[in-house]
Amino acid sequence: APVIKNQPLNPVKPAEKKVSNIALLLPFGLDHLRAGSSYTTVTLKEADISLDYYRGFKLALDSLTGQGYNYKLQVFDSKGEKAQAHSLGLNPAIRNSDVIIGPVFPDDVKAFIAAYPNSKQPVVSPLSPAAPATIKSSSLVTMTTPLEYHAISAARYIYSRIKPKKIFILKSGYSDENDYIIPFRNAIDSLGNKHIQVVYLTVIHGQLGSLIPQLSQTDQNVFVMPATNQHFLTVTMRGLDSLAANYPVTLFGHPNWVNFTYLKADLLQRLNTHITSSDHINFKDGNIMAFSRIYRDAYKAELTLYAIKGFEEGMMLGKQLADGDGKSFSPANFDGLLNDYRFQKKVGQGWINTHANIYKYTNFELKKVE
Repeated sequence: APVIKNQPLNPVKPAEKKVSNIALLLPFGLDHLRAGSSYTTVTLKEADISLDYYRGFKLALDSLTGQGYNYKLQVFDSKGEKAQAHSLGLNPAIRNSDVIIGPVFPDDVKAFIAAYPNSKQPVVSPLSPAAPATIKSSSLVTMTTPLEYHAISAARYIYSRIKPKKIFILKSGYSDENDYIIPFRNAIDSLGNKHIQVVYLTVIHGQLGSLIPQLSQTDQNVFVMPATNQHFLTVTMRGLDSLAANYPVTLFGHPNWVNFTYLKADLLQRLNTHITSSDHINFKDGNIMAFSRIYRDAYKAELTLYAIKGFEEGMMLGKQLADGDGKSFSPANFDGLLNDYRFQKKVGQGWINTHANIYKYTNFELKKVE
């Protein structure tokens, strides 16, 4: 029989490409498209968030596929309902995935995990900053930095950059502020070995005069204000502005302040205001501008926060899955477009992204300082 040059006698079958299976559970609420049904303002917003996140995520997988990776993506409608989330937890197609992303809302995540408490298979909470201690699952991966770690990030920055002898915490009296105050105080005590004095004041009608004897006229007086109530913030900042005329003031605020349009940039700048954030978009940033063009070309739509989150989480999780051994999954640190991902594993709470960027008002806009 003739021998064909360079042709092996026993051809070796090429290795099959590894396929990473991803289940994406988002509240599209597609049943609202049926005749006789309609979206409400709330469910329409949930559907918009879902579509934007999916588009960004799909762009990430397309990019990784172009690098030679291979994925099977299955998308499920969680409807934003606990009953549906519980039902999806019983779905064999989802159970056989390498990673589950979603549901989006904390109560839905709880319902899903209750139906499928597999501690070895990661369940990614893609958008909620809810404290993972409220969900209690060692399989959880919390992507959006919880409030506790915003407080810790602020404490680290204050300790390392400002080095104050004293910190003033201005309270409105609402108990939910303790979700910020307690981890902040614990972090400051730990970093400063309890040598930094923390002074608490529940502020009434913006009156801050009682603090004047404790203020420095030369060093920065650091104020931390974890409130989110509009009336309280407006009145208290007016009081701080009066103090700032005679005393150096540096203010640290709640991450939600970045969305409060009633807070005026000129006032925030006079108060030397710093804000932690994991989702502030700088549309002048070169990487954001480049991605915006790609997104617009692909979908003929404007870039949104949730599309960026979908993209950066898709890039991180997609590469992690493809490069992993398939036996275990632990999220790797990753530098995103909006926020960086620095994970810590906590017993009974899973993996938590603990990184928050720190911004300062400069030239009437937020500038990243760390």
